[in-house]
Amino acid sequence: MGNRPKTIVVVGSINTDLVVTADRLPLPGETITGNGFASFQGGKGANQAVAAAQLGATVSMIGKVGSDAFGAESIRQLQERRVNCDHVEIAPGDSGLAVITVGAGGQNTIIVVPGANAQVSPSFVESRRSVIREAGIVLGQLEIPVETVVRLAEICKQEGVPLMLDPAPAKALPPGLLELCDWFTPNETEAASYTGEGNGLGPVEEIAASLRAKGARNILLKRGEEGAYVDCISNPPFKTAAKQVRAIDTTAAGDTYNGAFAAALVNGKSIGFSAEFACAAAALSVTRPGAQSSMPTLAQVAAFMEKAGGDLQFMRL
Repeated sequence: MGNRPKTIVVVGSINTDLVVTADRLPLPGETITGNGFASFQGGKGANQAVAAAQLGATVSMIGKVGSDAFGAESIRQLQERRVNCDHVEIAPGDSGLAVITVGAGGQNTIIVVPGANAQVSPSFVESRRSVIREAGIVLGQLEIPVETVVRLAEICKQEGVPLMLDPAPAKALPPGLLELCDWFTPNETEAASYTGEGNGLGPVEEIAASLRAKGARNILLKRGEEGAYVDCISNPPFKTAAKQVRAIDTTAAGDTYNGAFAAALVNGKSIGFSAEFACAAAALSVTRPGAQSSMPTLAQVAAFMEKAGGDLQFMRL
């Protein structure tokens, strides 16, 4: 990273998740009585920003919320979690929402309304070029328009700023986008989509080789309970084992991983250490309910790693 300021810039979505629980999902046209309701802050962009900020990184968010109460609350909670929102714009209309119904068996239905996220345009990102220029690393995802992600990647390349792209939700990527990204971080389901393997993924080495053939440079394959596989230009490929915990809710574990990996990497830690650190943070996140509310602090990860006998150098992030 050289002498670049140790700042993370996240360009992406900001949502509110509205979650209703019931004994079962309703049939088409049926009305049933639910047994619980909760609202959570979400959106992959906001999640990754919070994950990094909780771990002590300096984080700025670039995105949009609507002019409704959901947008105001999203900004309030991001700021409460130490995320700089100076570059979050309030757009007329609705904020991004996800309406989720969860049955007793864990099955769910989800309707996502992009709202203001759909207005995060290439020109809007271009107008924040000066912020991007000063970043140590930029994090992007695919819950904003793909053409905006392409412009973000072009700006990062022009300014010499590393871009970590989380290709979620999986969708077709324009030719040349992967070559512009320094890090490509799919989970196994997303990797299957990008390699054309369907559900029949082969060994991680073959997955990485396939992604590299499509233009990916440094690959971080998130594998859930199996940990992670890292294949990058500057290091031999390696696997990182997941930490053993009792999982309660895996929501945003991947976002926690990305935020933690970036937080360590931007502070000059090695790729190997950054991957281990991210595994620890993600493991802690699944022991708690919710998305942003589940994300650990640096002190909590320190205690977790000390108990596990891990390397405590991350205390100097």
